[in-house]
Amino acid sequence: RRSGQYTMNHDHSKKTPDGASFDRSGSQDSLDELSMDDYWKELENIHETRGNNHEERVALVVKEPDEGELEEEWLKEAGLSNLFGESSGNSLESVVFLSTLTRTQRAAVEKRVETVTQTMRKKNKHHQIPDVRDIFRLQNDSKGKVCDGNEPSTMRTSETKNEMQDGTKGNFSLGTDEQKSPLEDTPSSDTDINLEISFSEQAANFKDSSVGKMCKGGGGDTLLPNFRVPKDKTGTTKIGDLAPQDMKKVYSLALIELTALYDILGTEFKQQKAVKIKTKECGLFGVPLSVLLEQDQKKVPGTKIPLIFQKLIAQIEEATLETEGLLRIPGVATRIKSLCQELEAKFYEGTFNWENVKQHDAASLLKLFIRELPQPLLTVEYLKAFQDVQKLPTKKQQLQALNLLVLLLPEANRDTLKVLLEFLQRVIDHREKNKMTLKNVAMVMAPNLFTFHGFSSKTIEQSEFVMAAGTANVMRFMIQYQKLLWTIPKFIVNQVRKQNTESQKKEKKDKAMKKLLKKMAYDREKHEKQEKTPNDADVPQGVIRVQAPHLSKVSMAIQLTEELKAGDIVARFLSQKSGNVQTLKKEEVFLYEIGGNIGERCLDGDTYMKDLYQLNPNAEWVIKSKQS
Repeated sequence: RRSGQYTMNHDHSKKTPDGASFDRSGSQDSLDELSMDDYWKELENIHETRGNNHEERVALVVKEPDEGELEEEWLKEAGLSNLFGESSGNSLESVVFLSTLTRTQRAAVEKRVETVTQTMRKKNKHHQIPDVRDIFRLQNDSKGKVCDGNEPSTMRTSETKNEMQDGTKGNFSLGTDEQKSPLEDTPSSDTDINLEISFSEQAANFKDSSVGKMCKGGGGDTLLPNFRVPKDKTGTTKIGDLAPQDMKKVYSLALIELTALYDILGTEFKQQKAVKIKTKECGLFGVPLSVLLEQDQKKVPGTKIPLIFQKLIAQIEEATLETEGLLRIPGVATRIKSLCQELEAKFYEGTFNWENVKQHDAASLLKLFIRELPQPLLTVEYLKAFQDVQKLPTKKQQLQALNLLVLLLPEANRDTLKVLLEFLQRVIDHREKNKMTLKNVAMVMAPNLFTFHGFSSKTIEQSEFVMAAGTANVMRFMIQYQKLLWTIPKFIVNQVRKQNTESQKKEKKDKAMKKLLKKMAYDREKHEKQEKTPNDADVPQGVIRVQAPHLSKVSMAIQLTEELKAGDIVARFLSQKSGNVQTLKKEEVFLYEIGGNIGERCLDGDTYMKDLYQLNPNAEWVIKSKQS
């Protein structure tokens, strides 16, 4: 009986000593007995639905890593594998990457490099093993002073382990025009989320301040704080706004930042590693997301969400979201099983009769789809990290950690999760009629996302009761703050800009050196003349040239003013009517910032163009739809 590790009945929840175990969930909101009942009932429904077909499944084994293996894997994931092993040597890319890290991020990298180094020495591997201090020293020497900004002294933590061991002061500018003291910069309100300063730096600062000691814990309030992101003049960057090459950098930075945050807060961050198992190669339920999408893209090119997932949500919504107990009341287990088999046979052929599917059945099938994924929707690597968010001291830090975890999910998982959370919010919007509040929905959905069939009980180190309360709270956070979770923090976007700038500078230096060696002075001068950007050449100061290849007016010189926003520029282009161009709605086209210190970034309509132009004067500005 593989599902035994979380078999549970109502009596169990009543036997659990209350008080102490609730307190274990740290800063969590109190969860009443009634909503906990929803959690245990949902587990019972899961076991009933699972029924006999469970022995067909191969449990997913989570491999216990050897010493140093985790850290080695972590450095690979962070794009820093060339700091050790046969490929050891400070490649240009790593030197540039390390130069843009904050002090807490560097401390996190150092800690892992140190562990890998010691392990390699123990194993007598004959690779060249650099001293961790040399890595950072080499990177500093390579440019005299790598970053030109000054990190304000108020950021220093009292922890000596975070000071650079070689005495370097770790001065970093994250590309902002004005360098303010983080204490001034820290929002005055507890509910403002500061995306301009690294979360781990904020935590280090907060930990040392007397305020930090007073603010811990969330008390027994049932309402979650109304967190908000103060407006950023250079525009909010959402997941999906950046080009793939920059998203790769975002991933590495998010991994290092999350690790640094957990280090500062004294919580262990361990990525789990799944041993590969044989999975179904076609069908609907129990098929890996990537395989499903490959199948679906043959039917609907460009689809990013499994078609069955989309259809089940549409089926639930087709009735009405006002049905009482929606998502909580299960469909009949035997009927779910036969619907499942019928869907497997007829869904892709288009012969399945959806009129036979009652609303509660569709809701049960949706949850079944999530549970039956061969690897959890939140991934084997990060499921435990999502669970451990509940251990962080403050709600704000829990939210920051979730923001970084969402950035770390593979695209297919993240897109599917987004559609699910948006749907759950729509269910909650009808709570007056369906009686499904945020708390109820979180309680019912948590077992489907967090109790994963393939994990052995060893992986879950907490009592089931504590885990139930904790994961339900993480679920509440994900639903409540979903818009915020899909935002890329400004400090990370600025680090990406910094990397791109440094890489371009180094590439230019290398090119110049080669040209010098070839004595091609004349060509070089000519090349440099050509290299002048259009902004310098034919556009006056304070004016940008905006291209719109797909619109009737293909180009326009725009005068920058303090108040001019990206949305105003798009509107100006769209007002130029022409018969021969397809009609595009305002919500279909966006202004893009391309090149300079970013690959490509889709701008939100409220971006103040003059502020952004100062941040990236060498960019080109293009209007296009998200598809093109």
